[in-house]
This record gives sequence, structure tokens and C-alpha cells, in this order.
Amino acid sequence: MNVYKNYNQEQLDYQYNVRLQVPDYPNYFDRWEKLSGQTEQHYAILKDIPFGARPEECLDIFPSKILHSKTLVFIHGGYWHLLDKTMFHFLAEHFLSYNVTTVLINYPLAPHSSISEIVASCRKALRWLYENIARYNGDPMDLYLLGHSAGGHLASMLLIEEEAKFLQGMISLSGLFRLEPVMLSYLNDSIGMDRANAIKNSPVFLNPAHDYPLLLVTGTDESDEFKAQTEELYQCWKNKCSNTELLMVPHKNHYSVLDAIVEKDSILRAAIIRLMNI
Repeated sequence: MNVYKNYNQEQLDYQYNVRLQVPDYPNYFDRWEKLSGQTEQHYAILKDIPFGARPEECLDIFPSKILHSKTLVFIHGGYWHLLDKTMFHFLAEHFLSYNVTTVLINYPLAPHSSISEIVASCRKALRWLYENIARYNGDPMDLYLLGHSAGGHLASMLLIEEEAKFLQGMISLSGLFRLEPVMLSYLNDSIGMDRANAIKNSPVFLNPAHDYPLLLVTGTDESDEFKAQTEELYQCWKNKCSNTELLMVPHKNHYSVLDAIVEKDSILRAAIIRLMNI
């Protein structure tokens, strides 16, 4: 019996089981953690700065040495219930080389927090950064978002806010923008999402508040559903944001697409540099 599109339950679960599709995923995690530890040793960092009342509501800042610098805000993935900002500190080295202040945020995780509560927490982080990033050499009117996987979903949800007109652009890597199939998959045992939350927090049903530059990215080696998720948001938002680019990165899977940010001669790296004008 089909549960979504032409997928039965087993097929739908496979489409969203990225660890099954990339069985060597622990190697990515191990390497990212090692590189991130090295980044902490070589660059100034301010860790676990609170932006809300909950212990999980904190962020790390790698300040640029340049005053009023562009600022990149990274939102990690993990299907809203896994992972932590510290695994991704290695990204800061790349952006610091362009004098970009780099921020990585944590947020409350499912199932103890609903998707709506997680989105609200990320909005709280963004407001805190707008009010405080100048103290860390960032320019509050020159903020960019970068989200991976569930982080791509959360980044896109921040564009719905009318007050976020200070944002200068968003990059989403392998994001999730229609949550119904996620709710229908095995993942919901860990997320606990109901249909109302799935609809309310699906960017394909929402409109960006302003004309933001957008870079929507997937790897060619990702599942059909992940490609479809990004393609659908592109179709929904391309006429609402005049500078919207859909990018398929050759030979990259759900994890290695993140590596393409820092790889020399990567088309993703070049596209981010264009969007941020760095």
C-alpha cells in the first residue's frame, strides 16, 4: 500500500534514511569532529553564549578580526533530534579566511520540543544576533544563513519573519521543505510531529517575507525525495525571490555535500562566494 506518492512504507523510509544510503557516514562525523577540534585550537572562539532560557539555547561565535564584518549563521541538521553545533566548527576556518564572522547555533531537540518550538528558538537566536553581533565584529545588517538538512528547513523558516529584513541571503544544503513525508516515515518515532505542525512548518506552503538571495543545493547522489524537496521549494519561491539559484553538486551525497563548501574548485564554494560577495 502506498503511503506517500508512489512509495510504500519501506520505500518511503529508505528515501529519508540517509544513514542507510551512506553506510560510511560515521567517517564523516569522525573527520568533522577532528577538524573542528583543530579549528578551536587555531582560532578565537566564544562558546555556549546563551540566547534563551533553555540550556540548549546557546551559540558559538568565531569573530572575524575585521570590524563590521559579514556574518554567517550555521544551523546544523540531524532531523531536529540529533547532533550539536560543535561538530561543525570546521566550517568557521573557511569563512574566517574571507573575514566573515561565523556563528553556529544549537536549539532544543525533538521529541521534547515540537517543530514549532524549535523554529521559535531559532528565531530567538536570530533576534539575539541582530541585537548583539556587533560586539563580536559582525554587522547586524549583513547576516547570512547556512543550513544543512533539517538546518536547511530551519533556515528557510527564518525567512518567513517580516522583521528579518536585515538578512542578506540564505544557503540551504539538502533541506526539507515539505514535512508531511517526514511525518509519515520511520523518523516520526523520534520526532513526534503531528499533521498540524507538519503543515504549519512546511516552507512550500509559506512565503518569504522579503526578496532574499537564495541558493538551494542538493548533491546528485542524494535520494529522489531529497532532490524533490529542494526542487519544490525552488519552484515555489523562485518568483518570490528574484535571485534564486538551484544547484546540484555532482557526485555528492547527503554528507559530502557539506564538504563541498570548503573544497577547492567546488562549484558550491564558488556559488556561496558569489551570493555573499566575499
